[in-house]
Amino acid sequence: MRTGLGHGVVEKGNESNLCRWTGRWKRRPEAAGCLVLAPLRSTVKEAPSIINSFEPITLAEMDSVKLQDRSDTKYVLAEAQLPKVLEAMREHYRVLEVDGVRGTAYRSLYYDTPDLQHYQDHHNKRTFRVKVRFREYIGSGLVFLEVKRKTGRGRTDKARIRVEAIPQEMSAEQTAFVNKASRSDAPLEPSLWNHFTRYTFVSKTSPERLTMDLGLRYTDPNGEGDLGGIVVAELKQERADRSSHFVEIMRAMGQRPAGMSKYCVGMLTLQRPVKHNAFKEVLLRLQRLRKAA
Repeated sequence: MRTGLGHGVVEKGNESNLCRWTGRWKRRPEAAGCLVLAPLRSTVKEAPSIINSFEPITLAEMDSVKLQDRSDTKYVLAEAQLPKVLEAMREHYRVLEVDGVRGTAYRSLYYDTPDLQHYQDHHNKRTFRVKVRFREYIGSGLVFLEVKRKTGRGRTDKARIRVEAIPQEMSAEQTAFVNKASRSDAPLEPSLWNHFTRYTFVSKTSPERLTMDLGLRYTDPNGEGDLGGIVVAELKQERADRSSHFVEIMRAMGQRPAGMSKYCVGMLTLQRPVKHNAFKEVLLRLQRLRKAA
């Protein structure tokens, strides 16, 4: 299936055919203390019927809650917890519905520098850091080039432009956009793909959006890895508001905010030869949650 028109685009299912990817992306040899997440497929069965009972919201109605400059709070849950969470949310949130469908399949191609500076900045807990990706909303014909920048004030600034398709390499225009938005002209190259299904919820009473990502899967030219059994929930607000209904639900369930970069965890799931000491706590938490799924 082709994801766009013209030459030089990456077809769905052929993500490994990126001309600039080389054999240097080899798997990390198994070593003592190395944490590897074993495959575990999604087990949620009740969630779709509960989601279908939510009031819908359209894309047009959701435009007022874009929140490109925002405060993000992330929670990582076991899929087994999802039905209970959704039941508690139903009174307070609407769910995005597009052409009668709730839930959108995404695929994203992340870019990084040749020495993986974006990954290293996150690992080293740099206050100012950047992520660059192409993101496709499968089935909608929508593809964007996005730059997410942590501003140092606990906020996330996202800039994006619509593109025709995910290309094999950036055009001069796309490179200029990334350089301006990221405030860096460091050379970039494809790093990894991730795939997931996202449900988007909008608060009925406040300017707040919540996304839930399920079925996370990563691919690169050397193979794939998945994070089945995990739900990544991200609350997006103009400013952090602990009176949010979702925050109250999480608090009542004993869930605390938990940082987890999908890109960085993807690097480790694919067993890339990168330092990962700073992420051991995150990986151990993921293992515990998957056992509970």
